Amino acid sequence: MRLKFSYILAVGLAAGIGAWMYNGTIVEGGTGDGANATPPPAERLKSEKKDLFRVKVQKLVAEDRQAVLDIRGRTEAEAKVAVRSETNDKVIERAAHEGQQVKAGDVLCRLETSNREAKLLEARANLAQAVLDHEAAEQLVTKGFTAQTRVAAVKALLDAAKARLKEAELELNRTVIRAPIDGVVQSSMANVGDFLQNGDICATVVNTDPIIATGQVSEINIGLISVGMPADVELITGDRLSGKVRYVSPASDPDTRTFRIEVELENKDGAARDGVTALTRLPLPKERAHKISPAILTLNDAGQVGIRAVDDTDHTVFHPVKVLGGEQDGMWIGGLPEEVTAIVVGQDYVKDGQLVEPVFETAEVAQ
Repeated sequence: MRLKFSYILAVGLAAGIGAWMYNGTIVEGGTGDGANATPPPAERLKSEKKDLFRVKVQKLVAEDRQAVLDIRGRTEAEAKVAVRSETNDKVIERAAHEGQQVKAGDVLCRLETSNREAKLLEARANLAQAVLDHEAAEQLVTKGFTAQTRVAAVKALLDAAKARLKEAELELNRTVIRAPIDGVVQSSMANVGDFLQNGDICATVVNTDPIIATGQVSEINIGLISVGMPADVELITGDRLSGKVRYVSPASDPDTRTFRIEVELENKDGAARDGVTALTRLPLPKERAHKISPAILTLNDAGQVGIRAVDDTDHTVFHPVKVLGGEQDGMWIGGLPEEVTAIVVGQDYVKDGQLVEPVFETAEVAQ
């Protein structure tokens, strides 16, 4: 049988390669024999890693954050009524004094009645006469001795007499000025001997239970507030009260673009006073956020605030963040992945996408 030439050539090549490998001579690609020849790729890669910029990194893990919205404002009384005179005359008695607790209907001031009692008696007499005239006219019209129009005229006189009596009674009652609400009498009151005209103030009554803490909320945060939310209020006096949001303005102030809110607070002991500076704290829904040192924040080329981190391949990446709030020991930010390896030293000396050598921050061992 004749062998093909290709078979003979294959056997010869295999034998030559085997002999070359047996003699131990190895040729390494990418290298030269000279002193200044290019080193092998493995050595070049190792050398490049030695020249990488080193950055200190720290693992950041998201936490549940209970955000609190601080609102500065003041307290307001539930009701504050300036009780005014509805007639003209001289004060003859002050039935209450400044600081006194009064109930609705309690007498505050008495005015001189002058001739009002006499006018009341006259009105009653006129009414009695009008009643007799009306009864007589009705009897006459039934017997046919007078016209029906006469009865109508007498009835009109009767109604007028009733109206004058009612007016006389009201005018006499106006000399007694009463508290319209429960509360405390605020200074200053009208003094005995003062002449009050219609509309002059006898006293001001303030109801401070409940007390209301008011404030203005920016249009950015107003969407976070709803009626019924719990609230803690700290007064400048040191008193602390708890309550709930009872009112959120549906429209903003056109000058400040802020919205008024009201927090109702129980104040049975009257410790909280009207017009005191107050700090209202509203706990907001919990959210996932990272707590960092403000020192690691940086800017990218577009001017965005954020942090630089390293990915799984040790390349830098920029994460824009939203500042949520600050505390004494750090700052809360949002917008990051649940876990991120942040650059805490050297973030301002690298650019996005750069290969770096991350060094994790470790606690020093106490000696």
